[in-house]
Amino acid sequence: MTHLAFNTSCALVAMLATCASAVADDARTGSAAYGDWQTDAPGVMRNITVGDLPQPMATPSARNFSKVVAKPADATLKTIPGFSVAPFVPGMSGARVIRIAPNGDIFLARSQPGVVTVIRAKPGSDKPDLVETFASGLRDPYGIAFYPPGPNPQWVYVAETKDIVRYPYRSGDMKPSGAPETVVSDLAVGGGHWTRDAAFSPDGKTMYVAVGSSGNVAADMGPKPDLVSYQASHAFGAAWDKEEWRANVLTYDPDGKNKRIYATGIRNCSGLAIQPGTGTVFCATNERDLLGDNLPPDYVTSVKPGAFYGWPWYYIGSHVDTRPGGGTRPDLEGKVTVPDVLLQPHSAPLGLAFNEGNQFPASWKGDAFVALHGSWNRALRTGYKIVHLPFKDGKPTGEYQDFVIGFVADQQGVWGRPVDVAFAQDGSLLFSDDGNGVVYRVTYSGK
Repeated sequence: MTHLAFNTSCALVAMLATCASAVADDARTGSAAYGDWQTDAPGVMRNITVGDLPQPMATPSARNFSKVVAKPADATLKTIPGFSVAPFVPGMSGARVIRIAPNGDIFLARSQPGVVTVIRAKPGSDKPDLVETFASGLRDPYGIAFYPPGPNPQWVYVAETKDIVRYPYRSGDMKPSGAPETVVSDLAVGGGHWTRDAAFSPDGKTMYVAVGSSGNVAADMGPKPDLVSYQASHAFGAAWDKEEWRANVLTYDPDGKNKRIYATGIRNCSGLAIQPGTGTVFCATNERDLLGDNLPPDYVTSVKPGAFYGWPWYYIGSHVDTRPGGGTRPDLEGKVTVPDVLLQPHSAPLGLAFNEGNQFPASWKGDAFVALHGSWNRALRTGYKIVHLPFKDGKPTGEYQDFVIGFVADQQGVWGRPVDVAFAQDGSLLFSDDGNGVVYRVTYSGK
């Protein structure tokens, strides 16, 4: 079904049930799975596989930055029949990561202006009761985590670019109950990828921290060290020089001690989440640019301890990046872990959250949702939407589905850039937009 057919048929209320069924059956594979914003439609299912990857530079590398504009008068967000999407909290400039406290309060990291905001709303309410500044004076706050896991956390951890600080906290606090403490101060900085996400293992013994690479190509890494001694002191697949301790998921003890590498070669894990019930670490990852419109796919994946995901020498398995700095590690060929779900290239997945089943369809319990911030290195603009990742028996199926679309105004302008997703206490889905500073709420009332 084409996008035009969706808009025409779904406009007829009498055909709503038929439309919902047809949308759910619209699966795209091969080259058709790539597409662009003009072919997005709620319910479209995409399945990109390793076999679908084109050759490097099959198309030119584009510079197609979007311009954030005010919401056009006729613009509207679209989602799957049975769901509704509406603004929940406007005026949240720099809205980035959303985390839900055990008592239901909504914590929002606002990287610029450097604050963490706490939002309180009654379950089921379509607007907040209270909006307060929890902490200010932060430098690019991003990840938020409550510790220890469970109903009575004692700390709120906030990940800045270089540091991780924690604030004393008691359930229901709208302000910290004491002065902050810096627990990590050695995160690598410089170059690109300033976001840092953090999460705790279910038993509270391990803090996971995601640190992205400093750029797109490892051309300016220093001379290769003696790999035997280097790997003995670091980890399989770890980079060095300015990339040391980057493009990794790291682990620390909750007090910030005992720094270790958990997995390597993950170019930029912007969204770090722990799967409920299993404790499995998942990453929503921005892959590299400048190899053409459809290469390489971004991805969402479970992260295996000790695994290597390719950056900077390989991508999506043993595909060699032959640019300067790449193609120099034949010893790693065949040792690259292939990600679970491949997404449209350059769509920039950021936030990731799991549905624990309180409001959405029962068959979607355990599925994941991802915010796609939007492309710049693609002539055919993509992203700027929320997608749904089905799971079966606790594992991703490899497919994903357009869920909320409509933020692209035209070939140049967008009026929203989704960043993160989180499930509120009532089971509704919240997502942040740092383009125009809005937190949205998606509810389900269908069958």
